[in-house]
Amino acid sequence: MNWDLVIFDCDGVLIDSELLTIRVEVALLAELVITITEEEIIEPYCGISMTAMVADLEARFGCTLGEEFHSSHATRFAAICETDLQAMAGVEAVLDGIPGKTCVASSSSPERLRHTLALVGLYRRFDPCIYSATMVARGKPAPDLFLYAAERMTADPACCAVVEDSLPGVAAAVAAGMTAIGFVGGGHCSAGRADQLRSAGAVVVIDRMPELLRTLARLLPRLR
Repeated sequence: MNWDLVIFDCDGVLIDSELLTIRVEVALLAELVITITEEEIIEPYCGISMTAMVADLEARFGCTLGEEFHSSHATRFAAICETDLQAMAGVEAVLDGIPGKTCVASSSSPERLRHTLALVGLYRRFDPCIYSATMVARGKPAPDLFLYAAERMTADPACCAVVEDSLPGVAAAVAAGMTAIGFVGGGHCSAGRADQLRSAGAVVVIDRMPELLRTLARLLPRLR
């Protein structure tokens, strides 16, 4: 393989964490007498930052969630991760098989990335090449984060592949001029998720991480 860089989203790609954080969010909102389902969280908010999600929820429900929501979410999510978080099946072998450069580019905060990736033994594999939306002006679906990662990794955006599970993430990769590979192997992905990612611009969608190496190799002729 001759990609300049393979960029991985974190939540829902490297780690199967999306349902864990969604359950925390549903429970916290219920305590504030805001009724919302897991599906209503997944569709609009999967792939964007916590700050962007909270701002939209406040506008949507006419409330102020405040700093207490952020701190309670962080505490409860950290606790559930200690017992339930798992790396995506097969991801370590895939990382071993990629000969070129890899990095993480995620909407999560640096603190959350450090904690979750360390819990599943992946932090040292990527450190210091771990980039958060807090490092750029605009988060996904804007291309800023992926372009920032490519710049830091001295990679040509046109020769970068991005592995993403979310619609904003795929849109950001396409806007950055990169090749978007959709991933639907996470516990939060519904039956129609693959078609949604293709519609957003993913050139191929995989449902098992071990498929990634073959996919990257197969896409190279198209890249050239």
